[in-house]
Amino acid sequence: MQSIQQRLLESKGKFQSPSVMRRTKAGSLKSRLLKSALLLAGSMLVPSCSPADPGELDVAASELSINTQSATNTSTPIGLAIEIENGVGTPIKVRAGQRFFINQIDFRTFVNTNTDNGVNTLRTQGDFATLNWNGVSQEDQEFLILPNPDGTFTRRRFFRDADWMDKPSLMIVTPVNAQGIPTGTPLITYAGTDTNRNPADHFFVRRMRGIQWTYDCVSTTSCANAHTFQEEALIELRNAMRVQTFRFTENTTGLQVRWSLKPSTIYTIPVTQVPNPTYDYNFNIDVTPITPPQAGGFYAPGTNVSFKIALRDGSGNRLHDDGHLPPYNDVVFGPNEAGIQYYRAFFDPSTTYYRRKHRERMLMSQVVGPVQDAQPIRTVVQLGQFLNPAEDSIVLGIPARDGWYSEGITFPPTNDLFGGAFDPSHAGWAAPVDDTFTYHIPADAKPGTYLVSTKGRRVYLGQDIPSTTNFKIQVGSAQQTQANLDTGPCNSCHKESSGGALKLVLHGNDNRAGCAGCHSPLAFELEGPIAVRLHFIHSRSNRFDAPLAKCASCHLTANSIKRTSKAACLSCHKSYPADHVQQFGPIQSMYVGGGEESFQQCTSTCHSTHPGSKL
Repeated sequence: MQSIQQRLLESKGKFQSPSVMRRTKAGSLKSRLLKSALLLAGSMLVPSCSPADPGELDVAASELSINTQSATNTSTPIGLAIEIENGVGTPIKVRAGQRFFINQIDFRTFVNTNTDNGVNTLRTQGDFATLNWNGVSQEDQEFLILPNPDGTFTRRRFFRDADWMDKPSLMIVTPVNAQGIPTGTPLITYAGTDTNRNPADHFFVRRMRGIQWTYDCVSTTSCANAHTFQEEALIELRNAMRVQTFRFTENTTGLQVRWSLKPSTIYTIPVTQVPNPTYDYNFNIDVTPITPPQAGGFYAPGTNVSFKIALRDGSGNRLHDDGHLPPYNDVVFGPNEAGIQYYRAFFDPSTTYYRRKHRERMLMSQVVGPVQDAQPIRTVVQLGQFLNPAEDSIVLGIPARDGWYSEGITFPPTNDLFGGAFDPSHAGWAAPVDDTFTYHIPADAKPGTYLVSTKGRRVYLGQDIPSTTNFKIQVGSAQQTQANLDTGPCNSCHKESSGGALKLVLHGNDNRAGCAGCHSPLAFELEGPIAVRLHFIHSRSNRFDAPLAKCASCHLTANSIKRTSKAACLSCHKSYPADHVQQFGPIQSMYVGGGEESFQQCTSTCHSTHPGSKL
């Protein structure tokens, strides 16, 4: 029987296939890293000990086609999500004998302090204290708009450019038995860096950063005399681009994780194999209209239209009883065998680009239209709309005011979901959740095609995936209409085979026609608009290869870049001239520049062109 070392060396040849390992500096670097990883992985093996079954390894020289909606069996490669918190691996359950690939790795370490020390305490305390923090600097700062229960405010400061964040590294994941002896070949994945795209990368998303939280600021502009701080360091690796698959052998009880920047540390993730789980992997959202259209196949303006939702696994099995979804408490605090997810940012706060948006896990639906009038909604949605006990849904776009109609509902509905967070008794979180919902098409709705989009996320037996279902309805006319989007093509980077295809990342939605309907500015989260988020993400990510000034990389028309507002400019730019500060005030938000006024049109004459836009 082959030794693990022999199989590693054989797999090395496949790993460096010409399609991946071009003769570039990146290829040479990866080759050096791989040799180090082979030595590191080899040092984990017990001398003269060979497992009874070394497992199976398939190092793919080309990308694996990933399907997260179809039925599976134990031979279907399933993306595995693993997590390490303060040096301790989070236990996972998996289907026994399943074939997997590493699709998501979350590392987090944190320390609590009473001193405003940036993230410098992490240099000497916590799981990342042995790393090289030289070069670390503050990149951005943002206050949370909503006050804390005691009336204070929370500030977040975001740090980048530490040596360990910008240094290429490898993750080595090894299945082991109860004695720590490998039961399969170590999986070597190239983590890449936080600074550039590389043909050798194994993950589409690679983000490394430090964050300082200040929890007792006196206002949204001052943290004078604050003394409650938390410093954290994060690694987010998501969406596999090149896949090594492996199968859990019968005696596998854990995963050992080693990181090439901490070669002496072994992280252990306990694994429990479930022989005959109740549900299949993968995730589908069925949405069925209850209200039939009128003769002619369309709904009249002023009509209420109801739908029924059903969450299913890849084999079509229901994940909940017909007639209702589980209460919020059951999903978030258990039991939740089926892996249904609801909004979790009350407990694991997310931040656009900088912190764990994939773990927000909102289950929600929206209707928007007509699609030919797709445009950003700039009206700020107030918190009171989320807490209104008389309304389960929220009207986001009003045709006469915003140019088209949008209405959304969360599960549980917002008055229970967010109301439960503000209510000390959390009564809304215990309330039953209906599996039907109703939209109120306004009387002045324009005729055309409307899009009902329902999105959510499922976390089940090691798999963490999104799903979105888009359902079209006709309003006012049976004549279908088409969206005229003035941005794209996203698939220049978000390719089907890249691991970053739109149907795989975040919401799992590759239909952009409805994005702007739900993504409107919220009074407590002004960065809501999709344009703000896309500008911010692509301007902060050094992995976006095109020049930032070249608007034509995404914008298709000159008219699409002529909107002038704080939000339009400062979602990408980090500063503006002194005369602008004098006239419009200092920049207070890293996302939109200021407050709710940031979405108002500044002028029709200034900034009618953008230097270097190529439009």
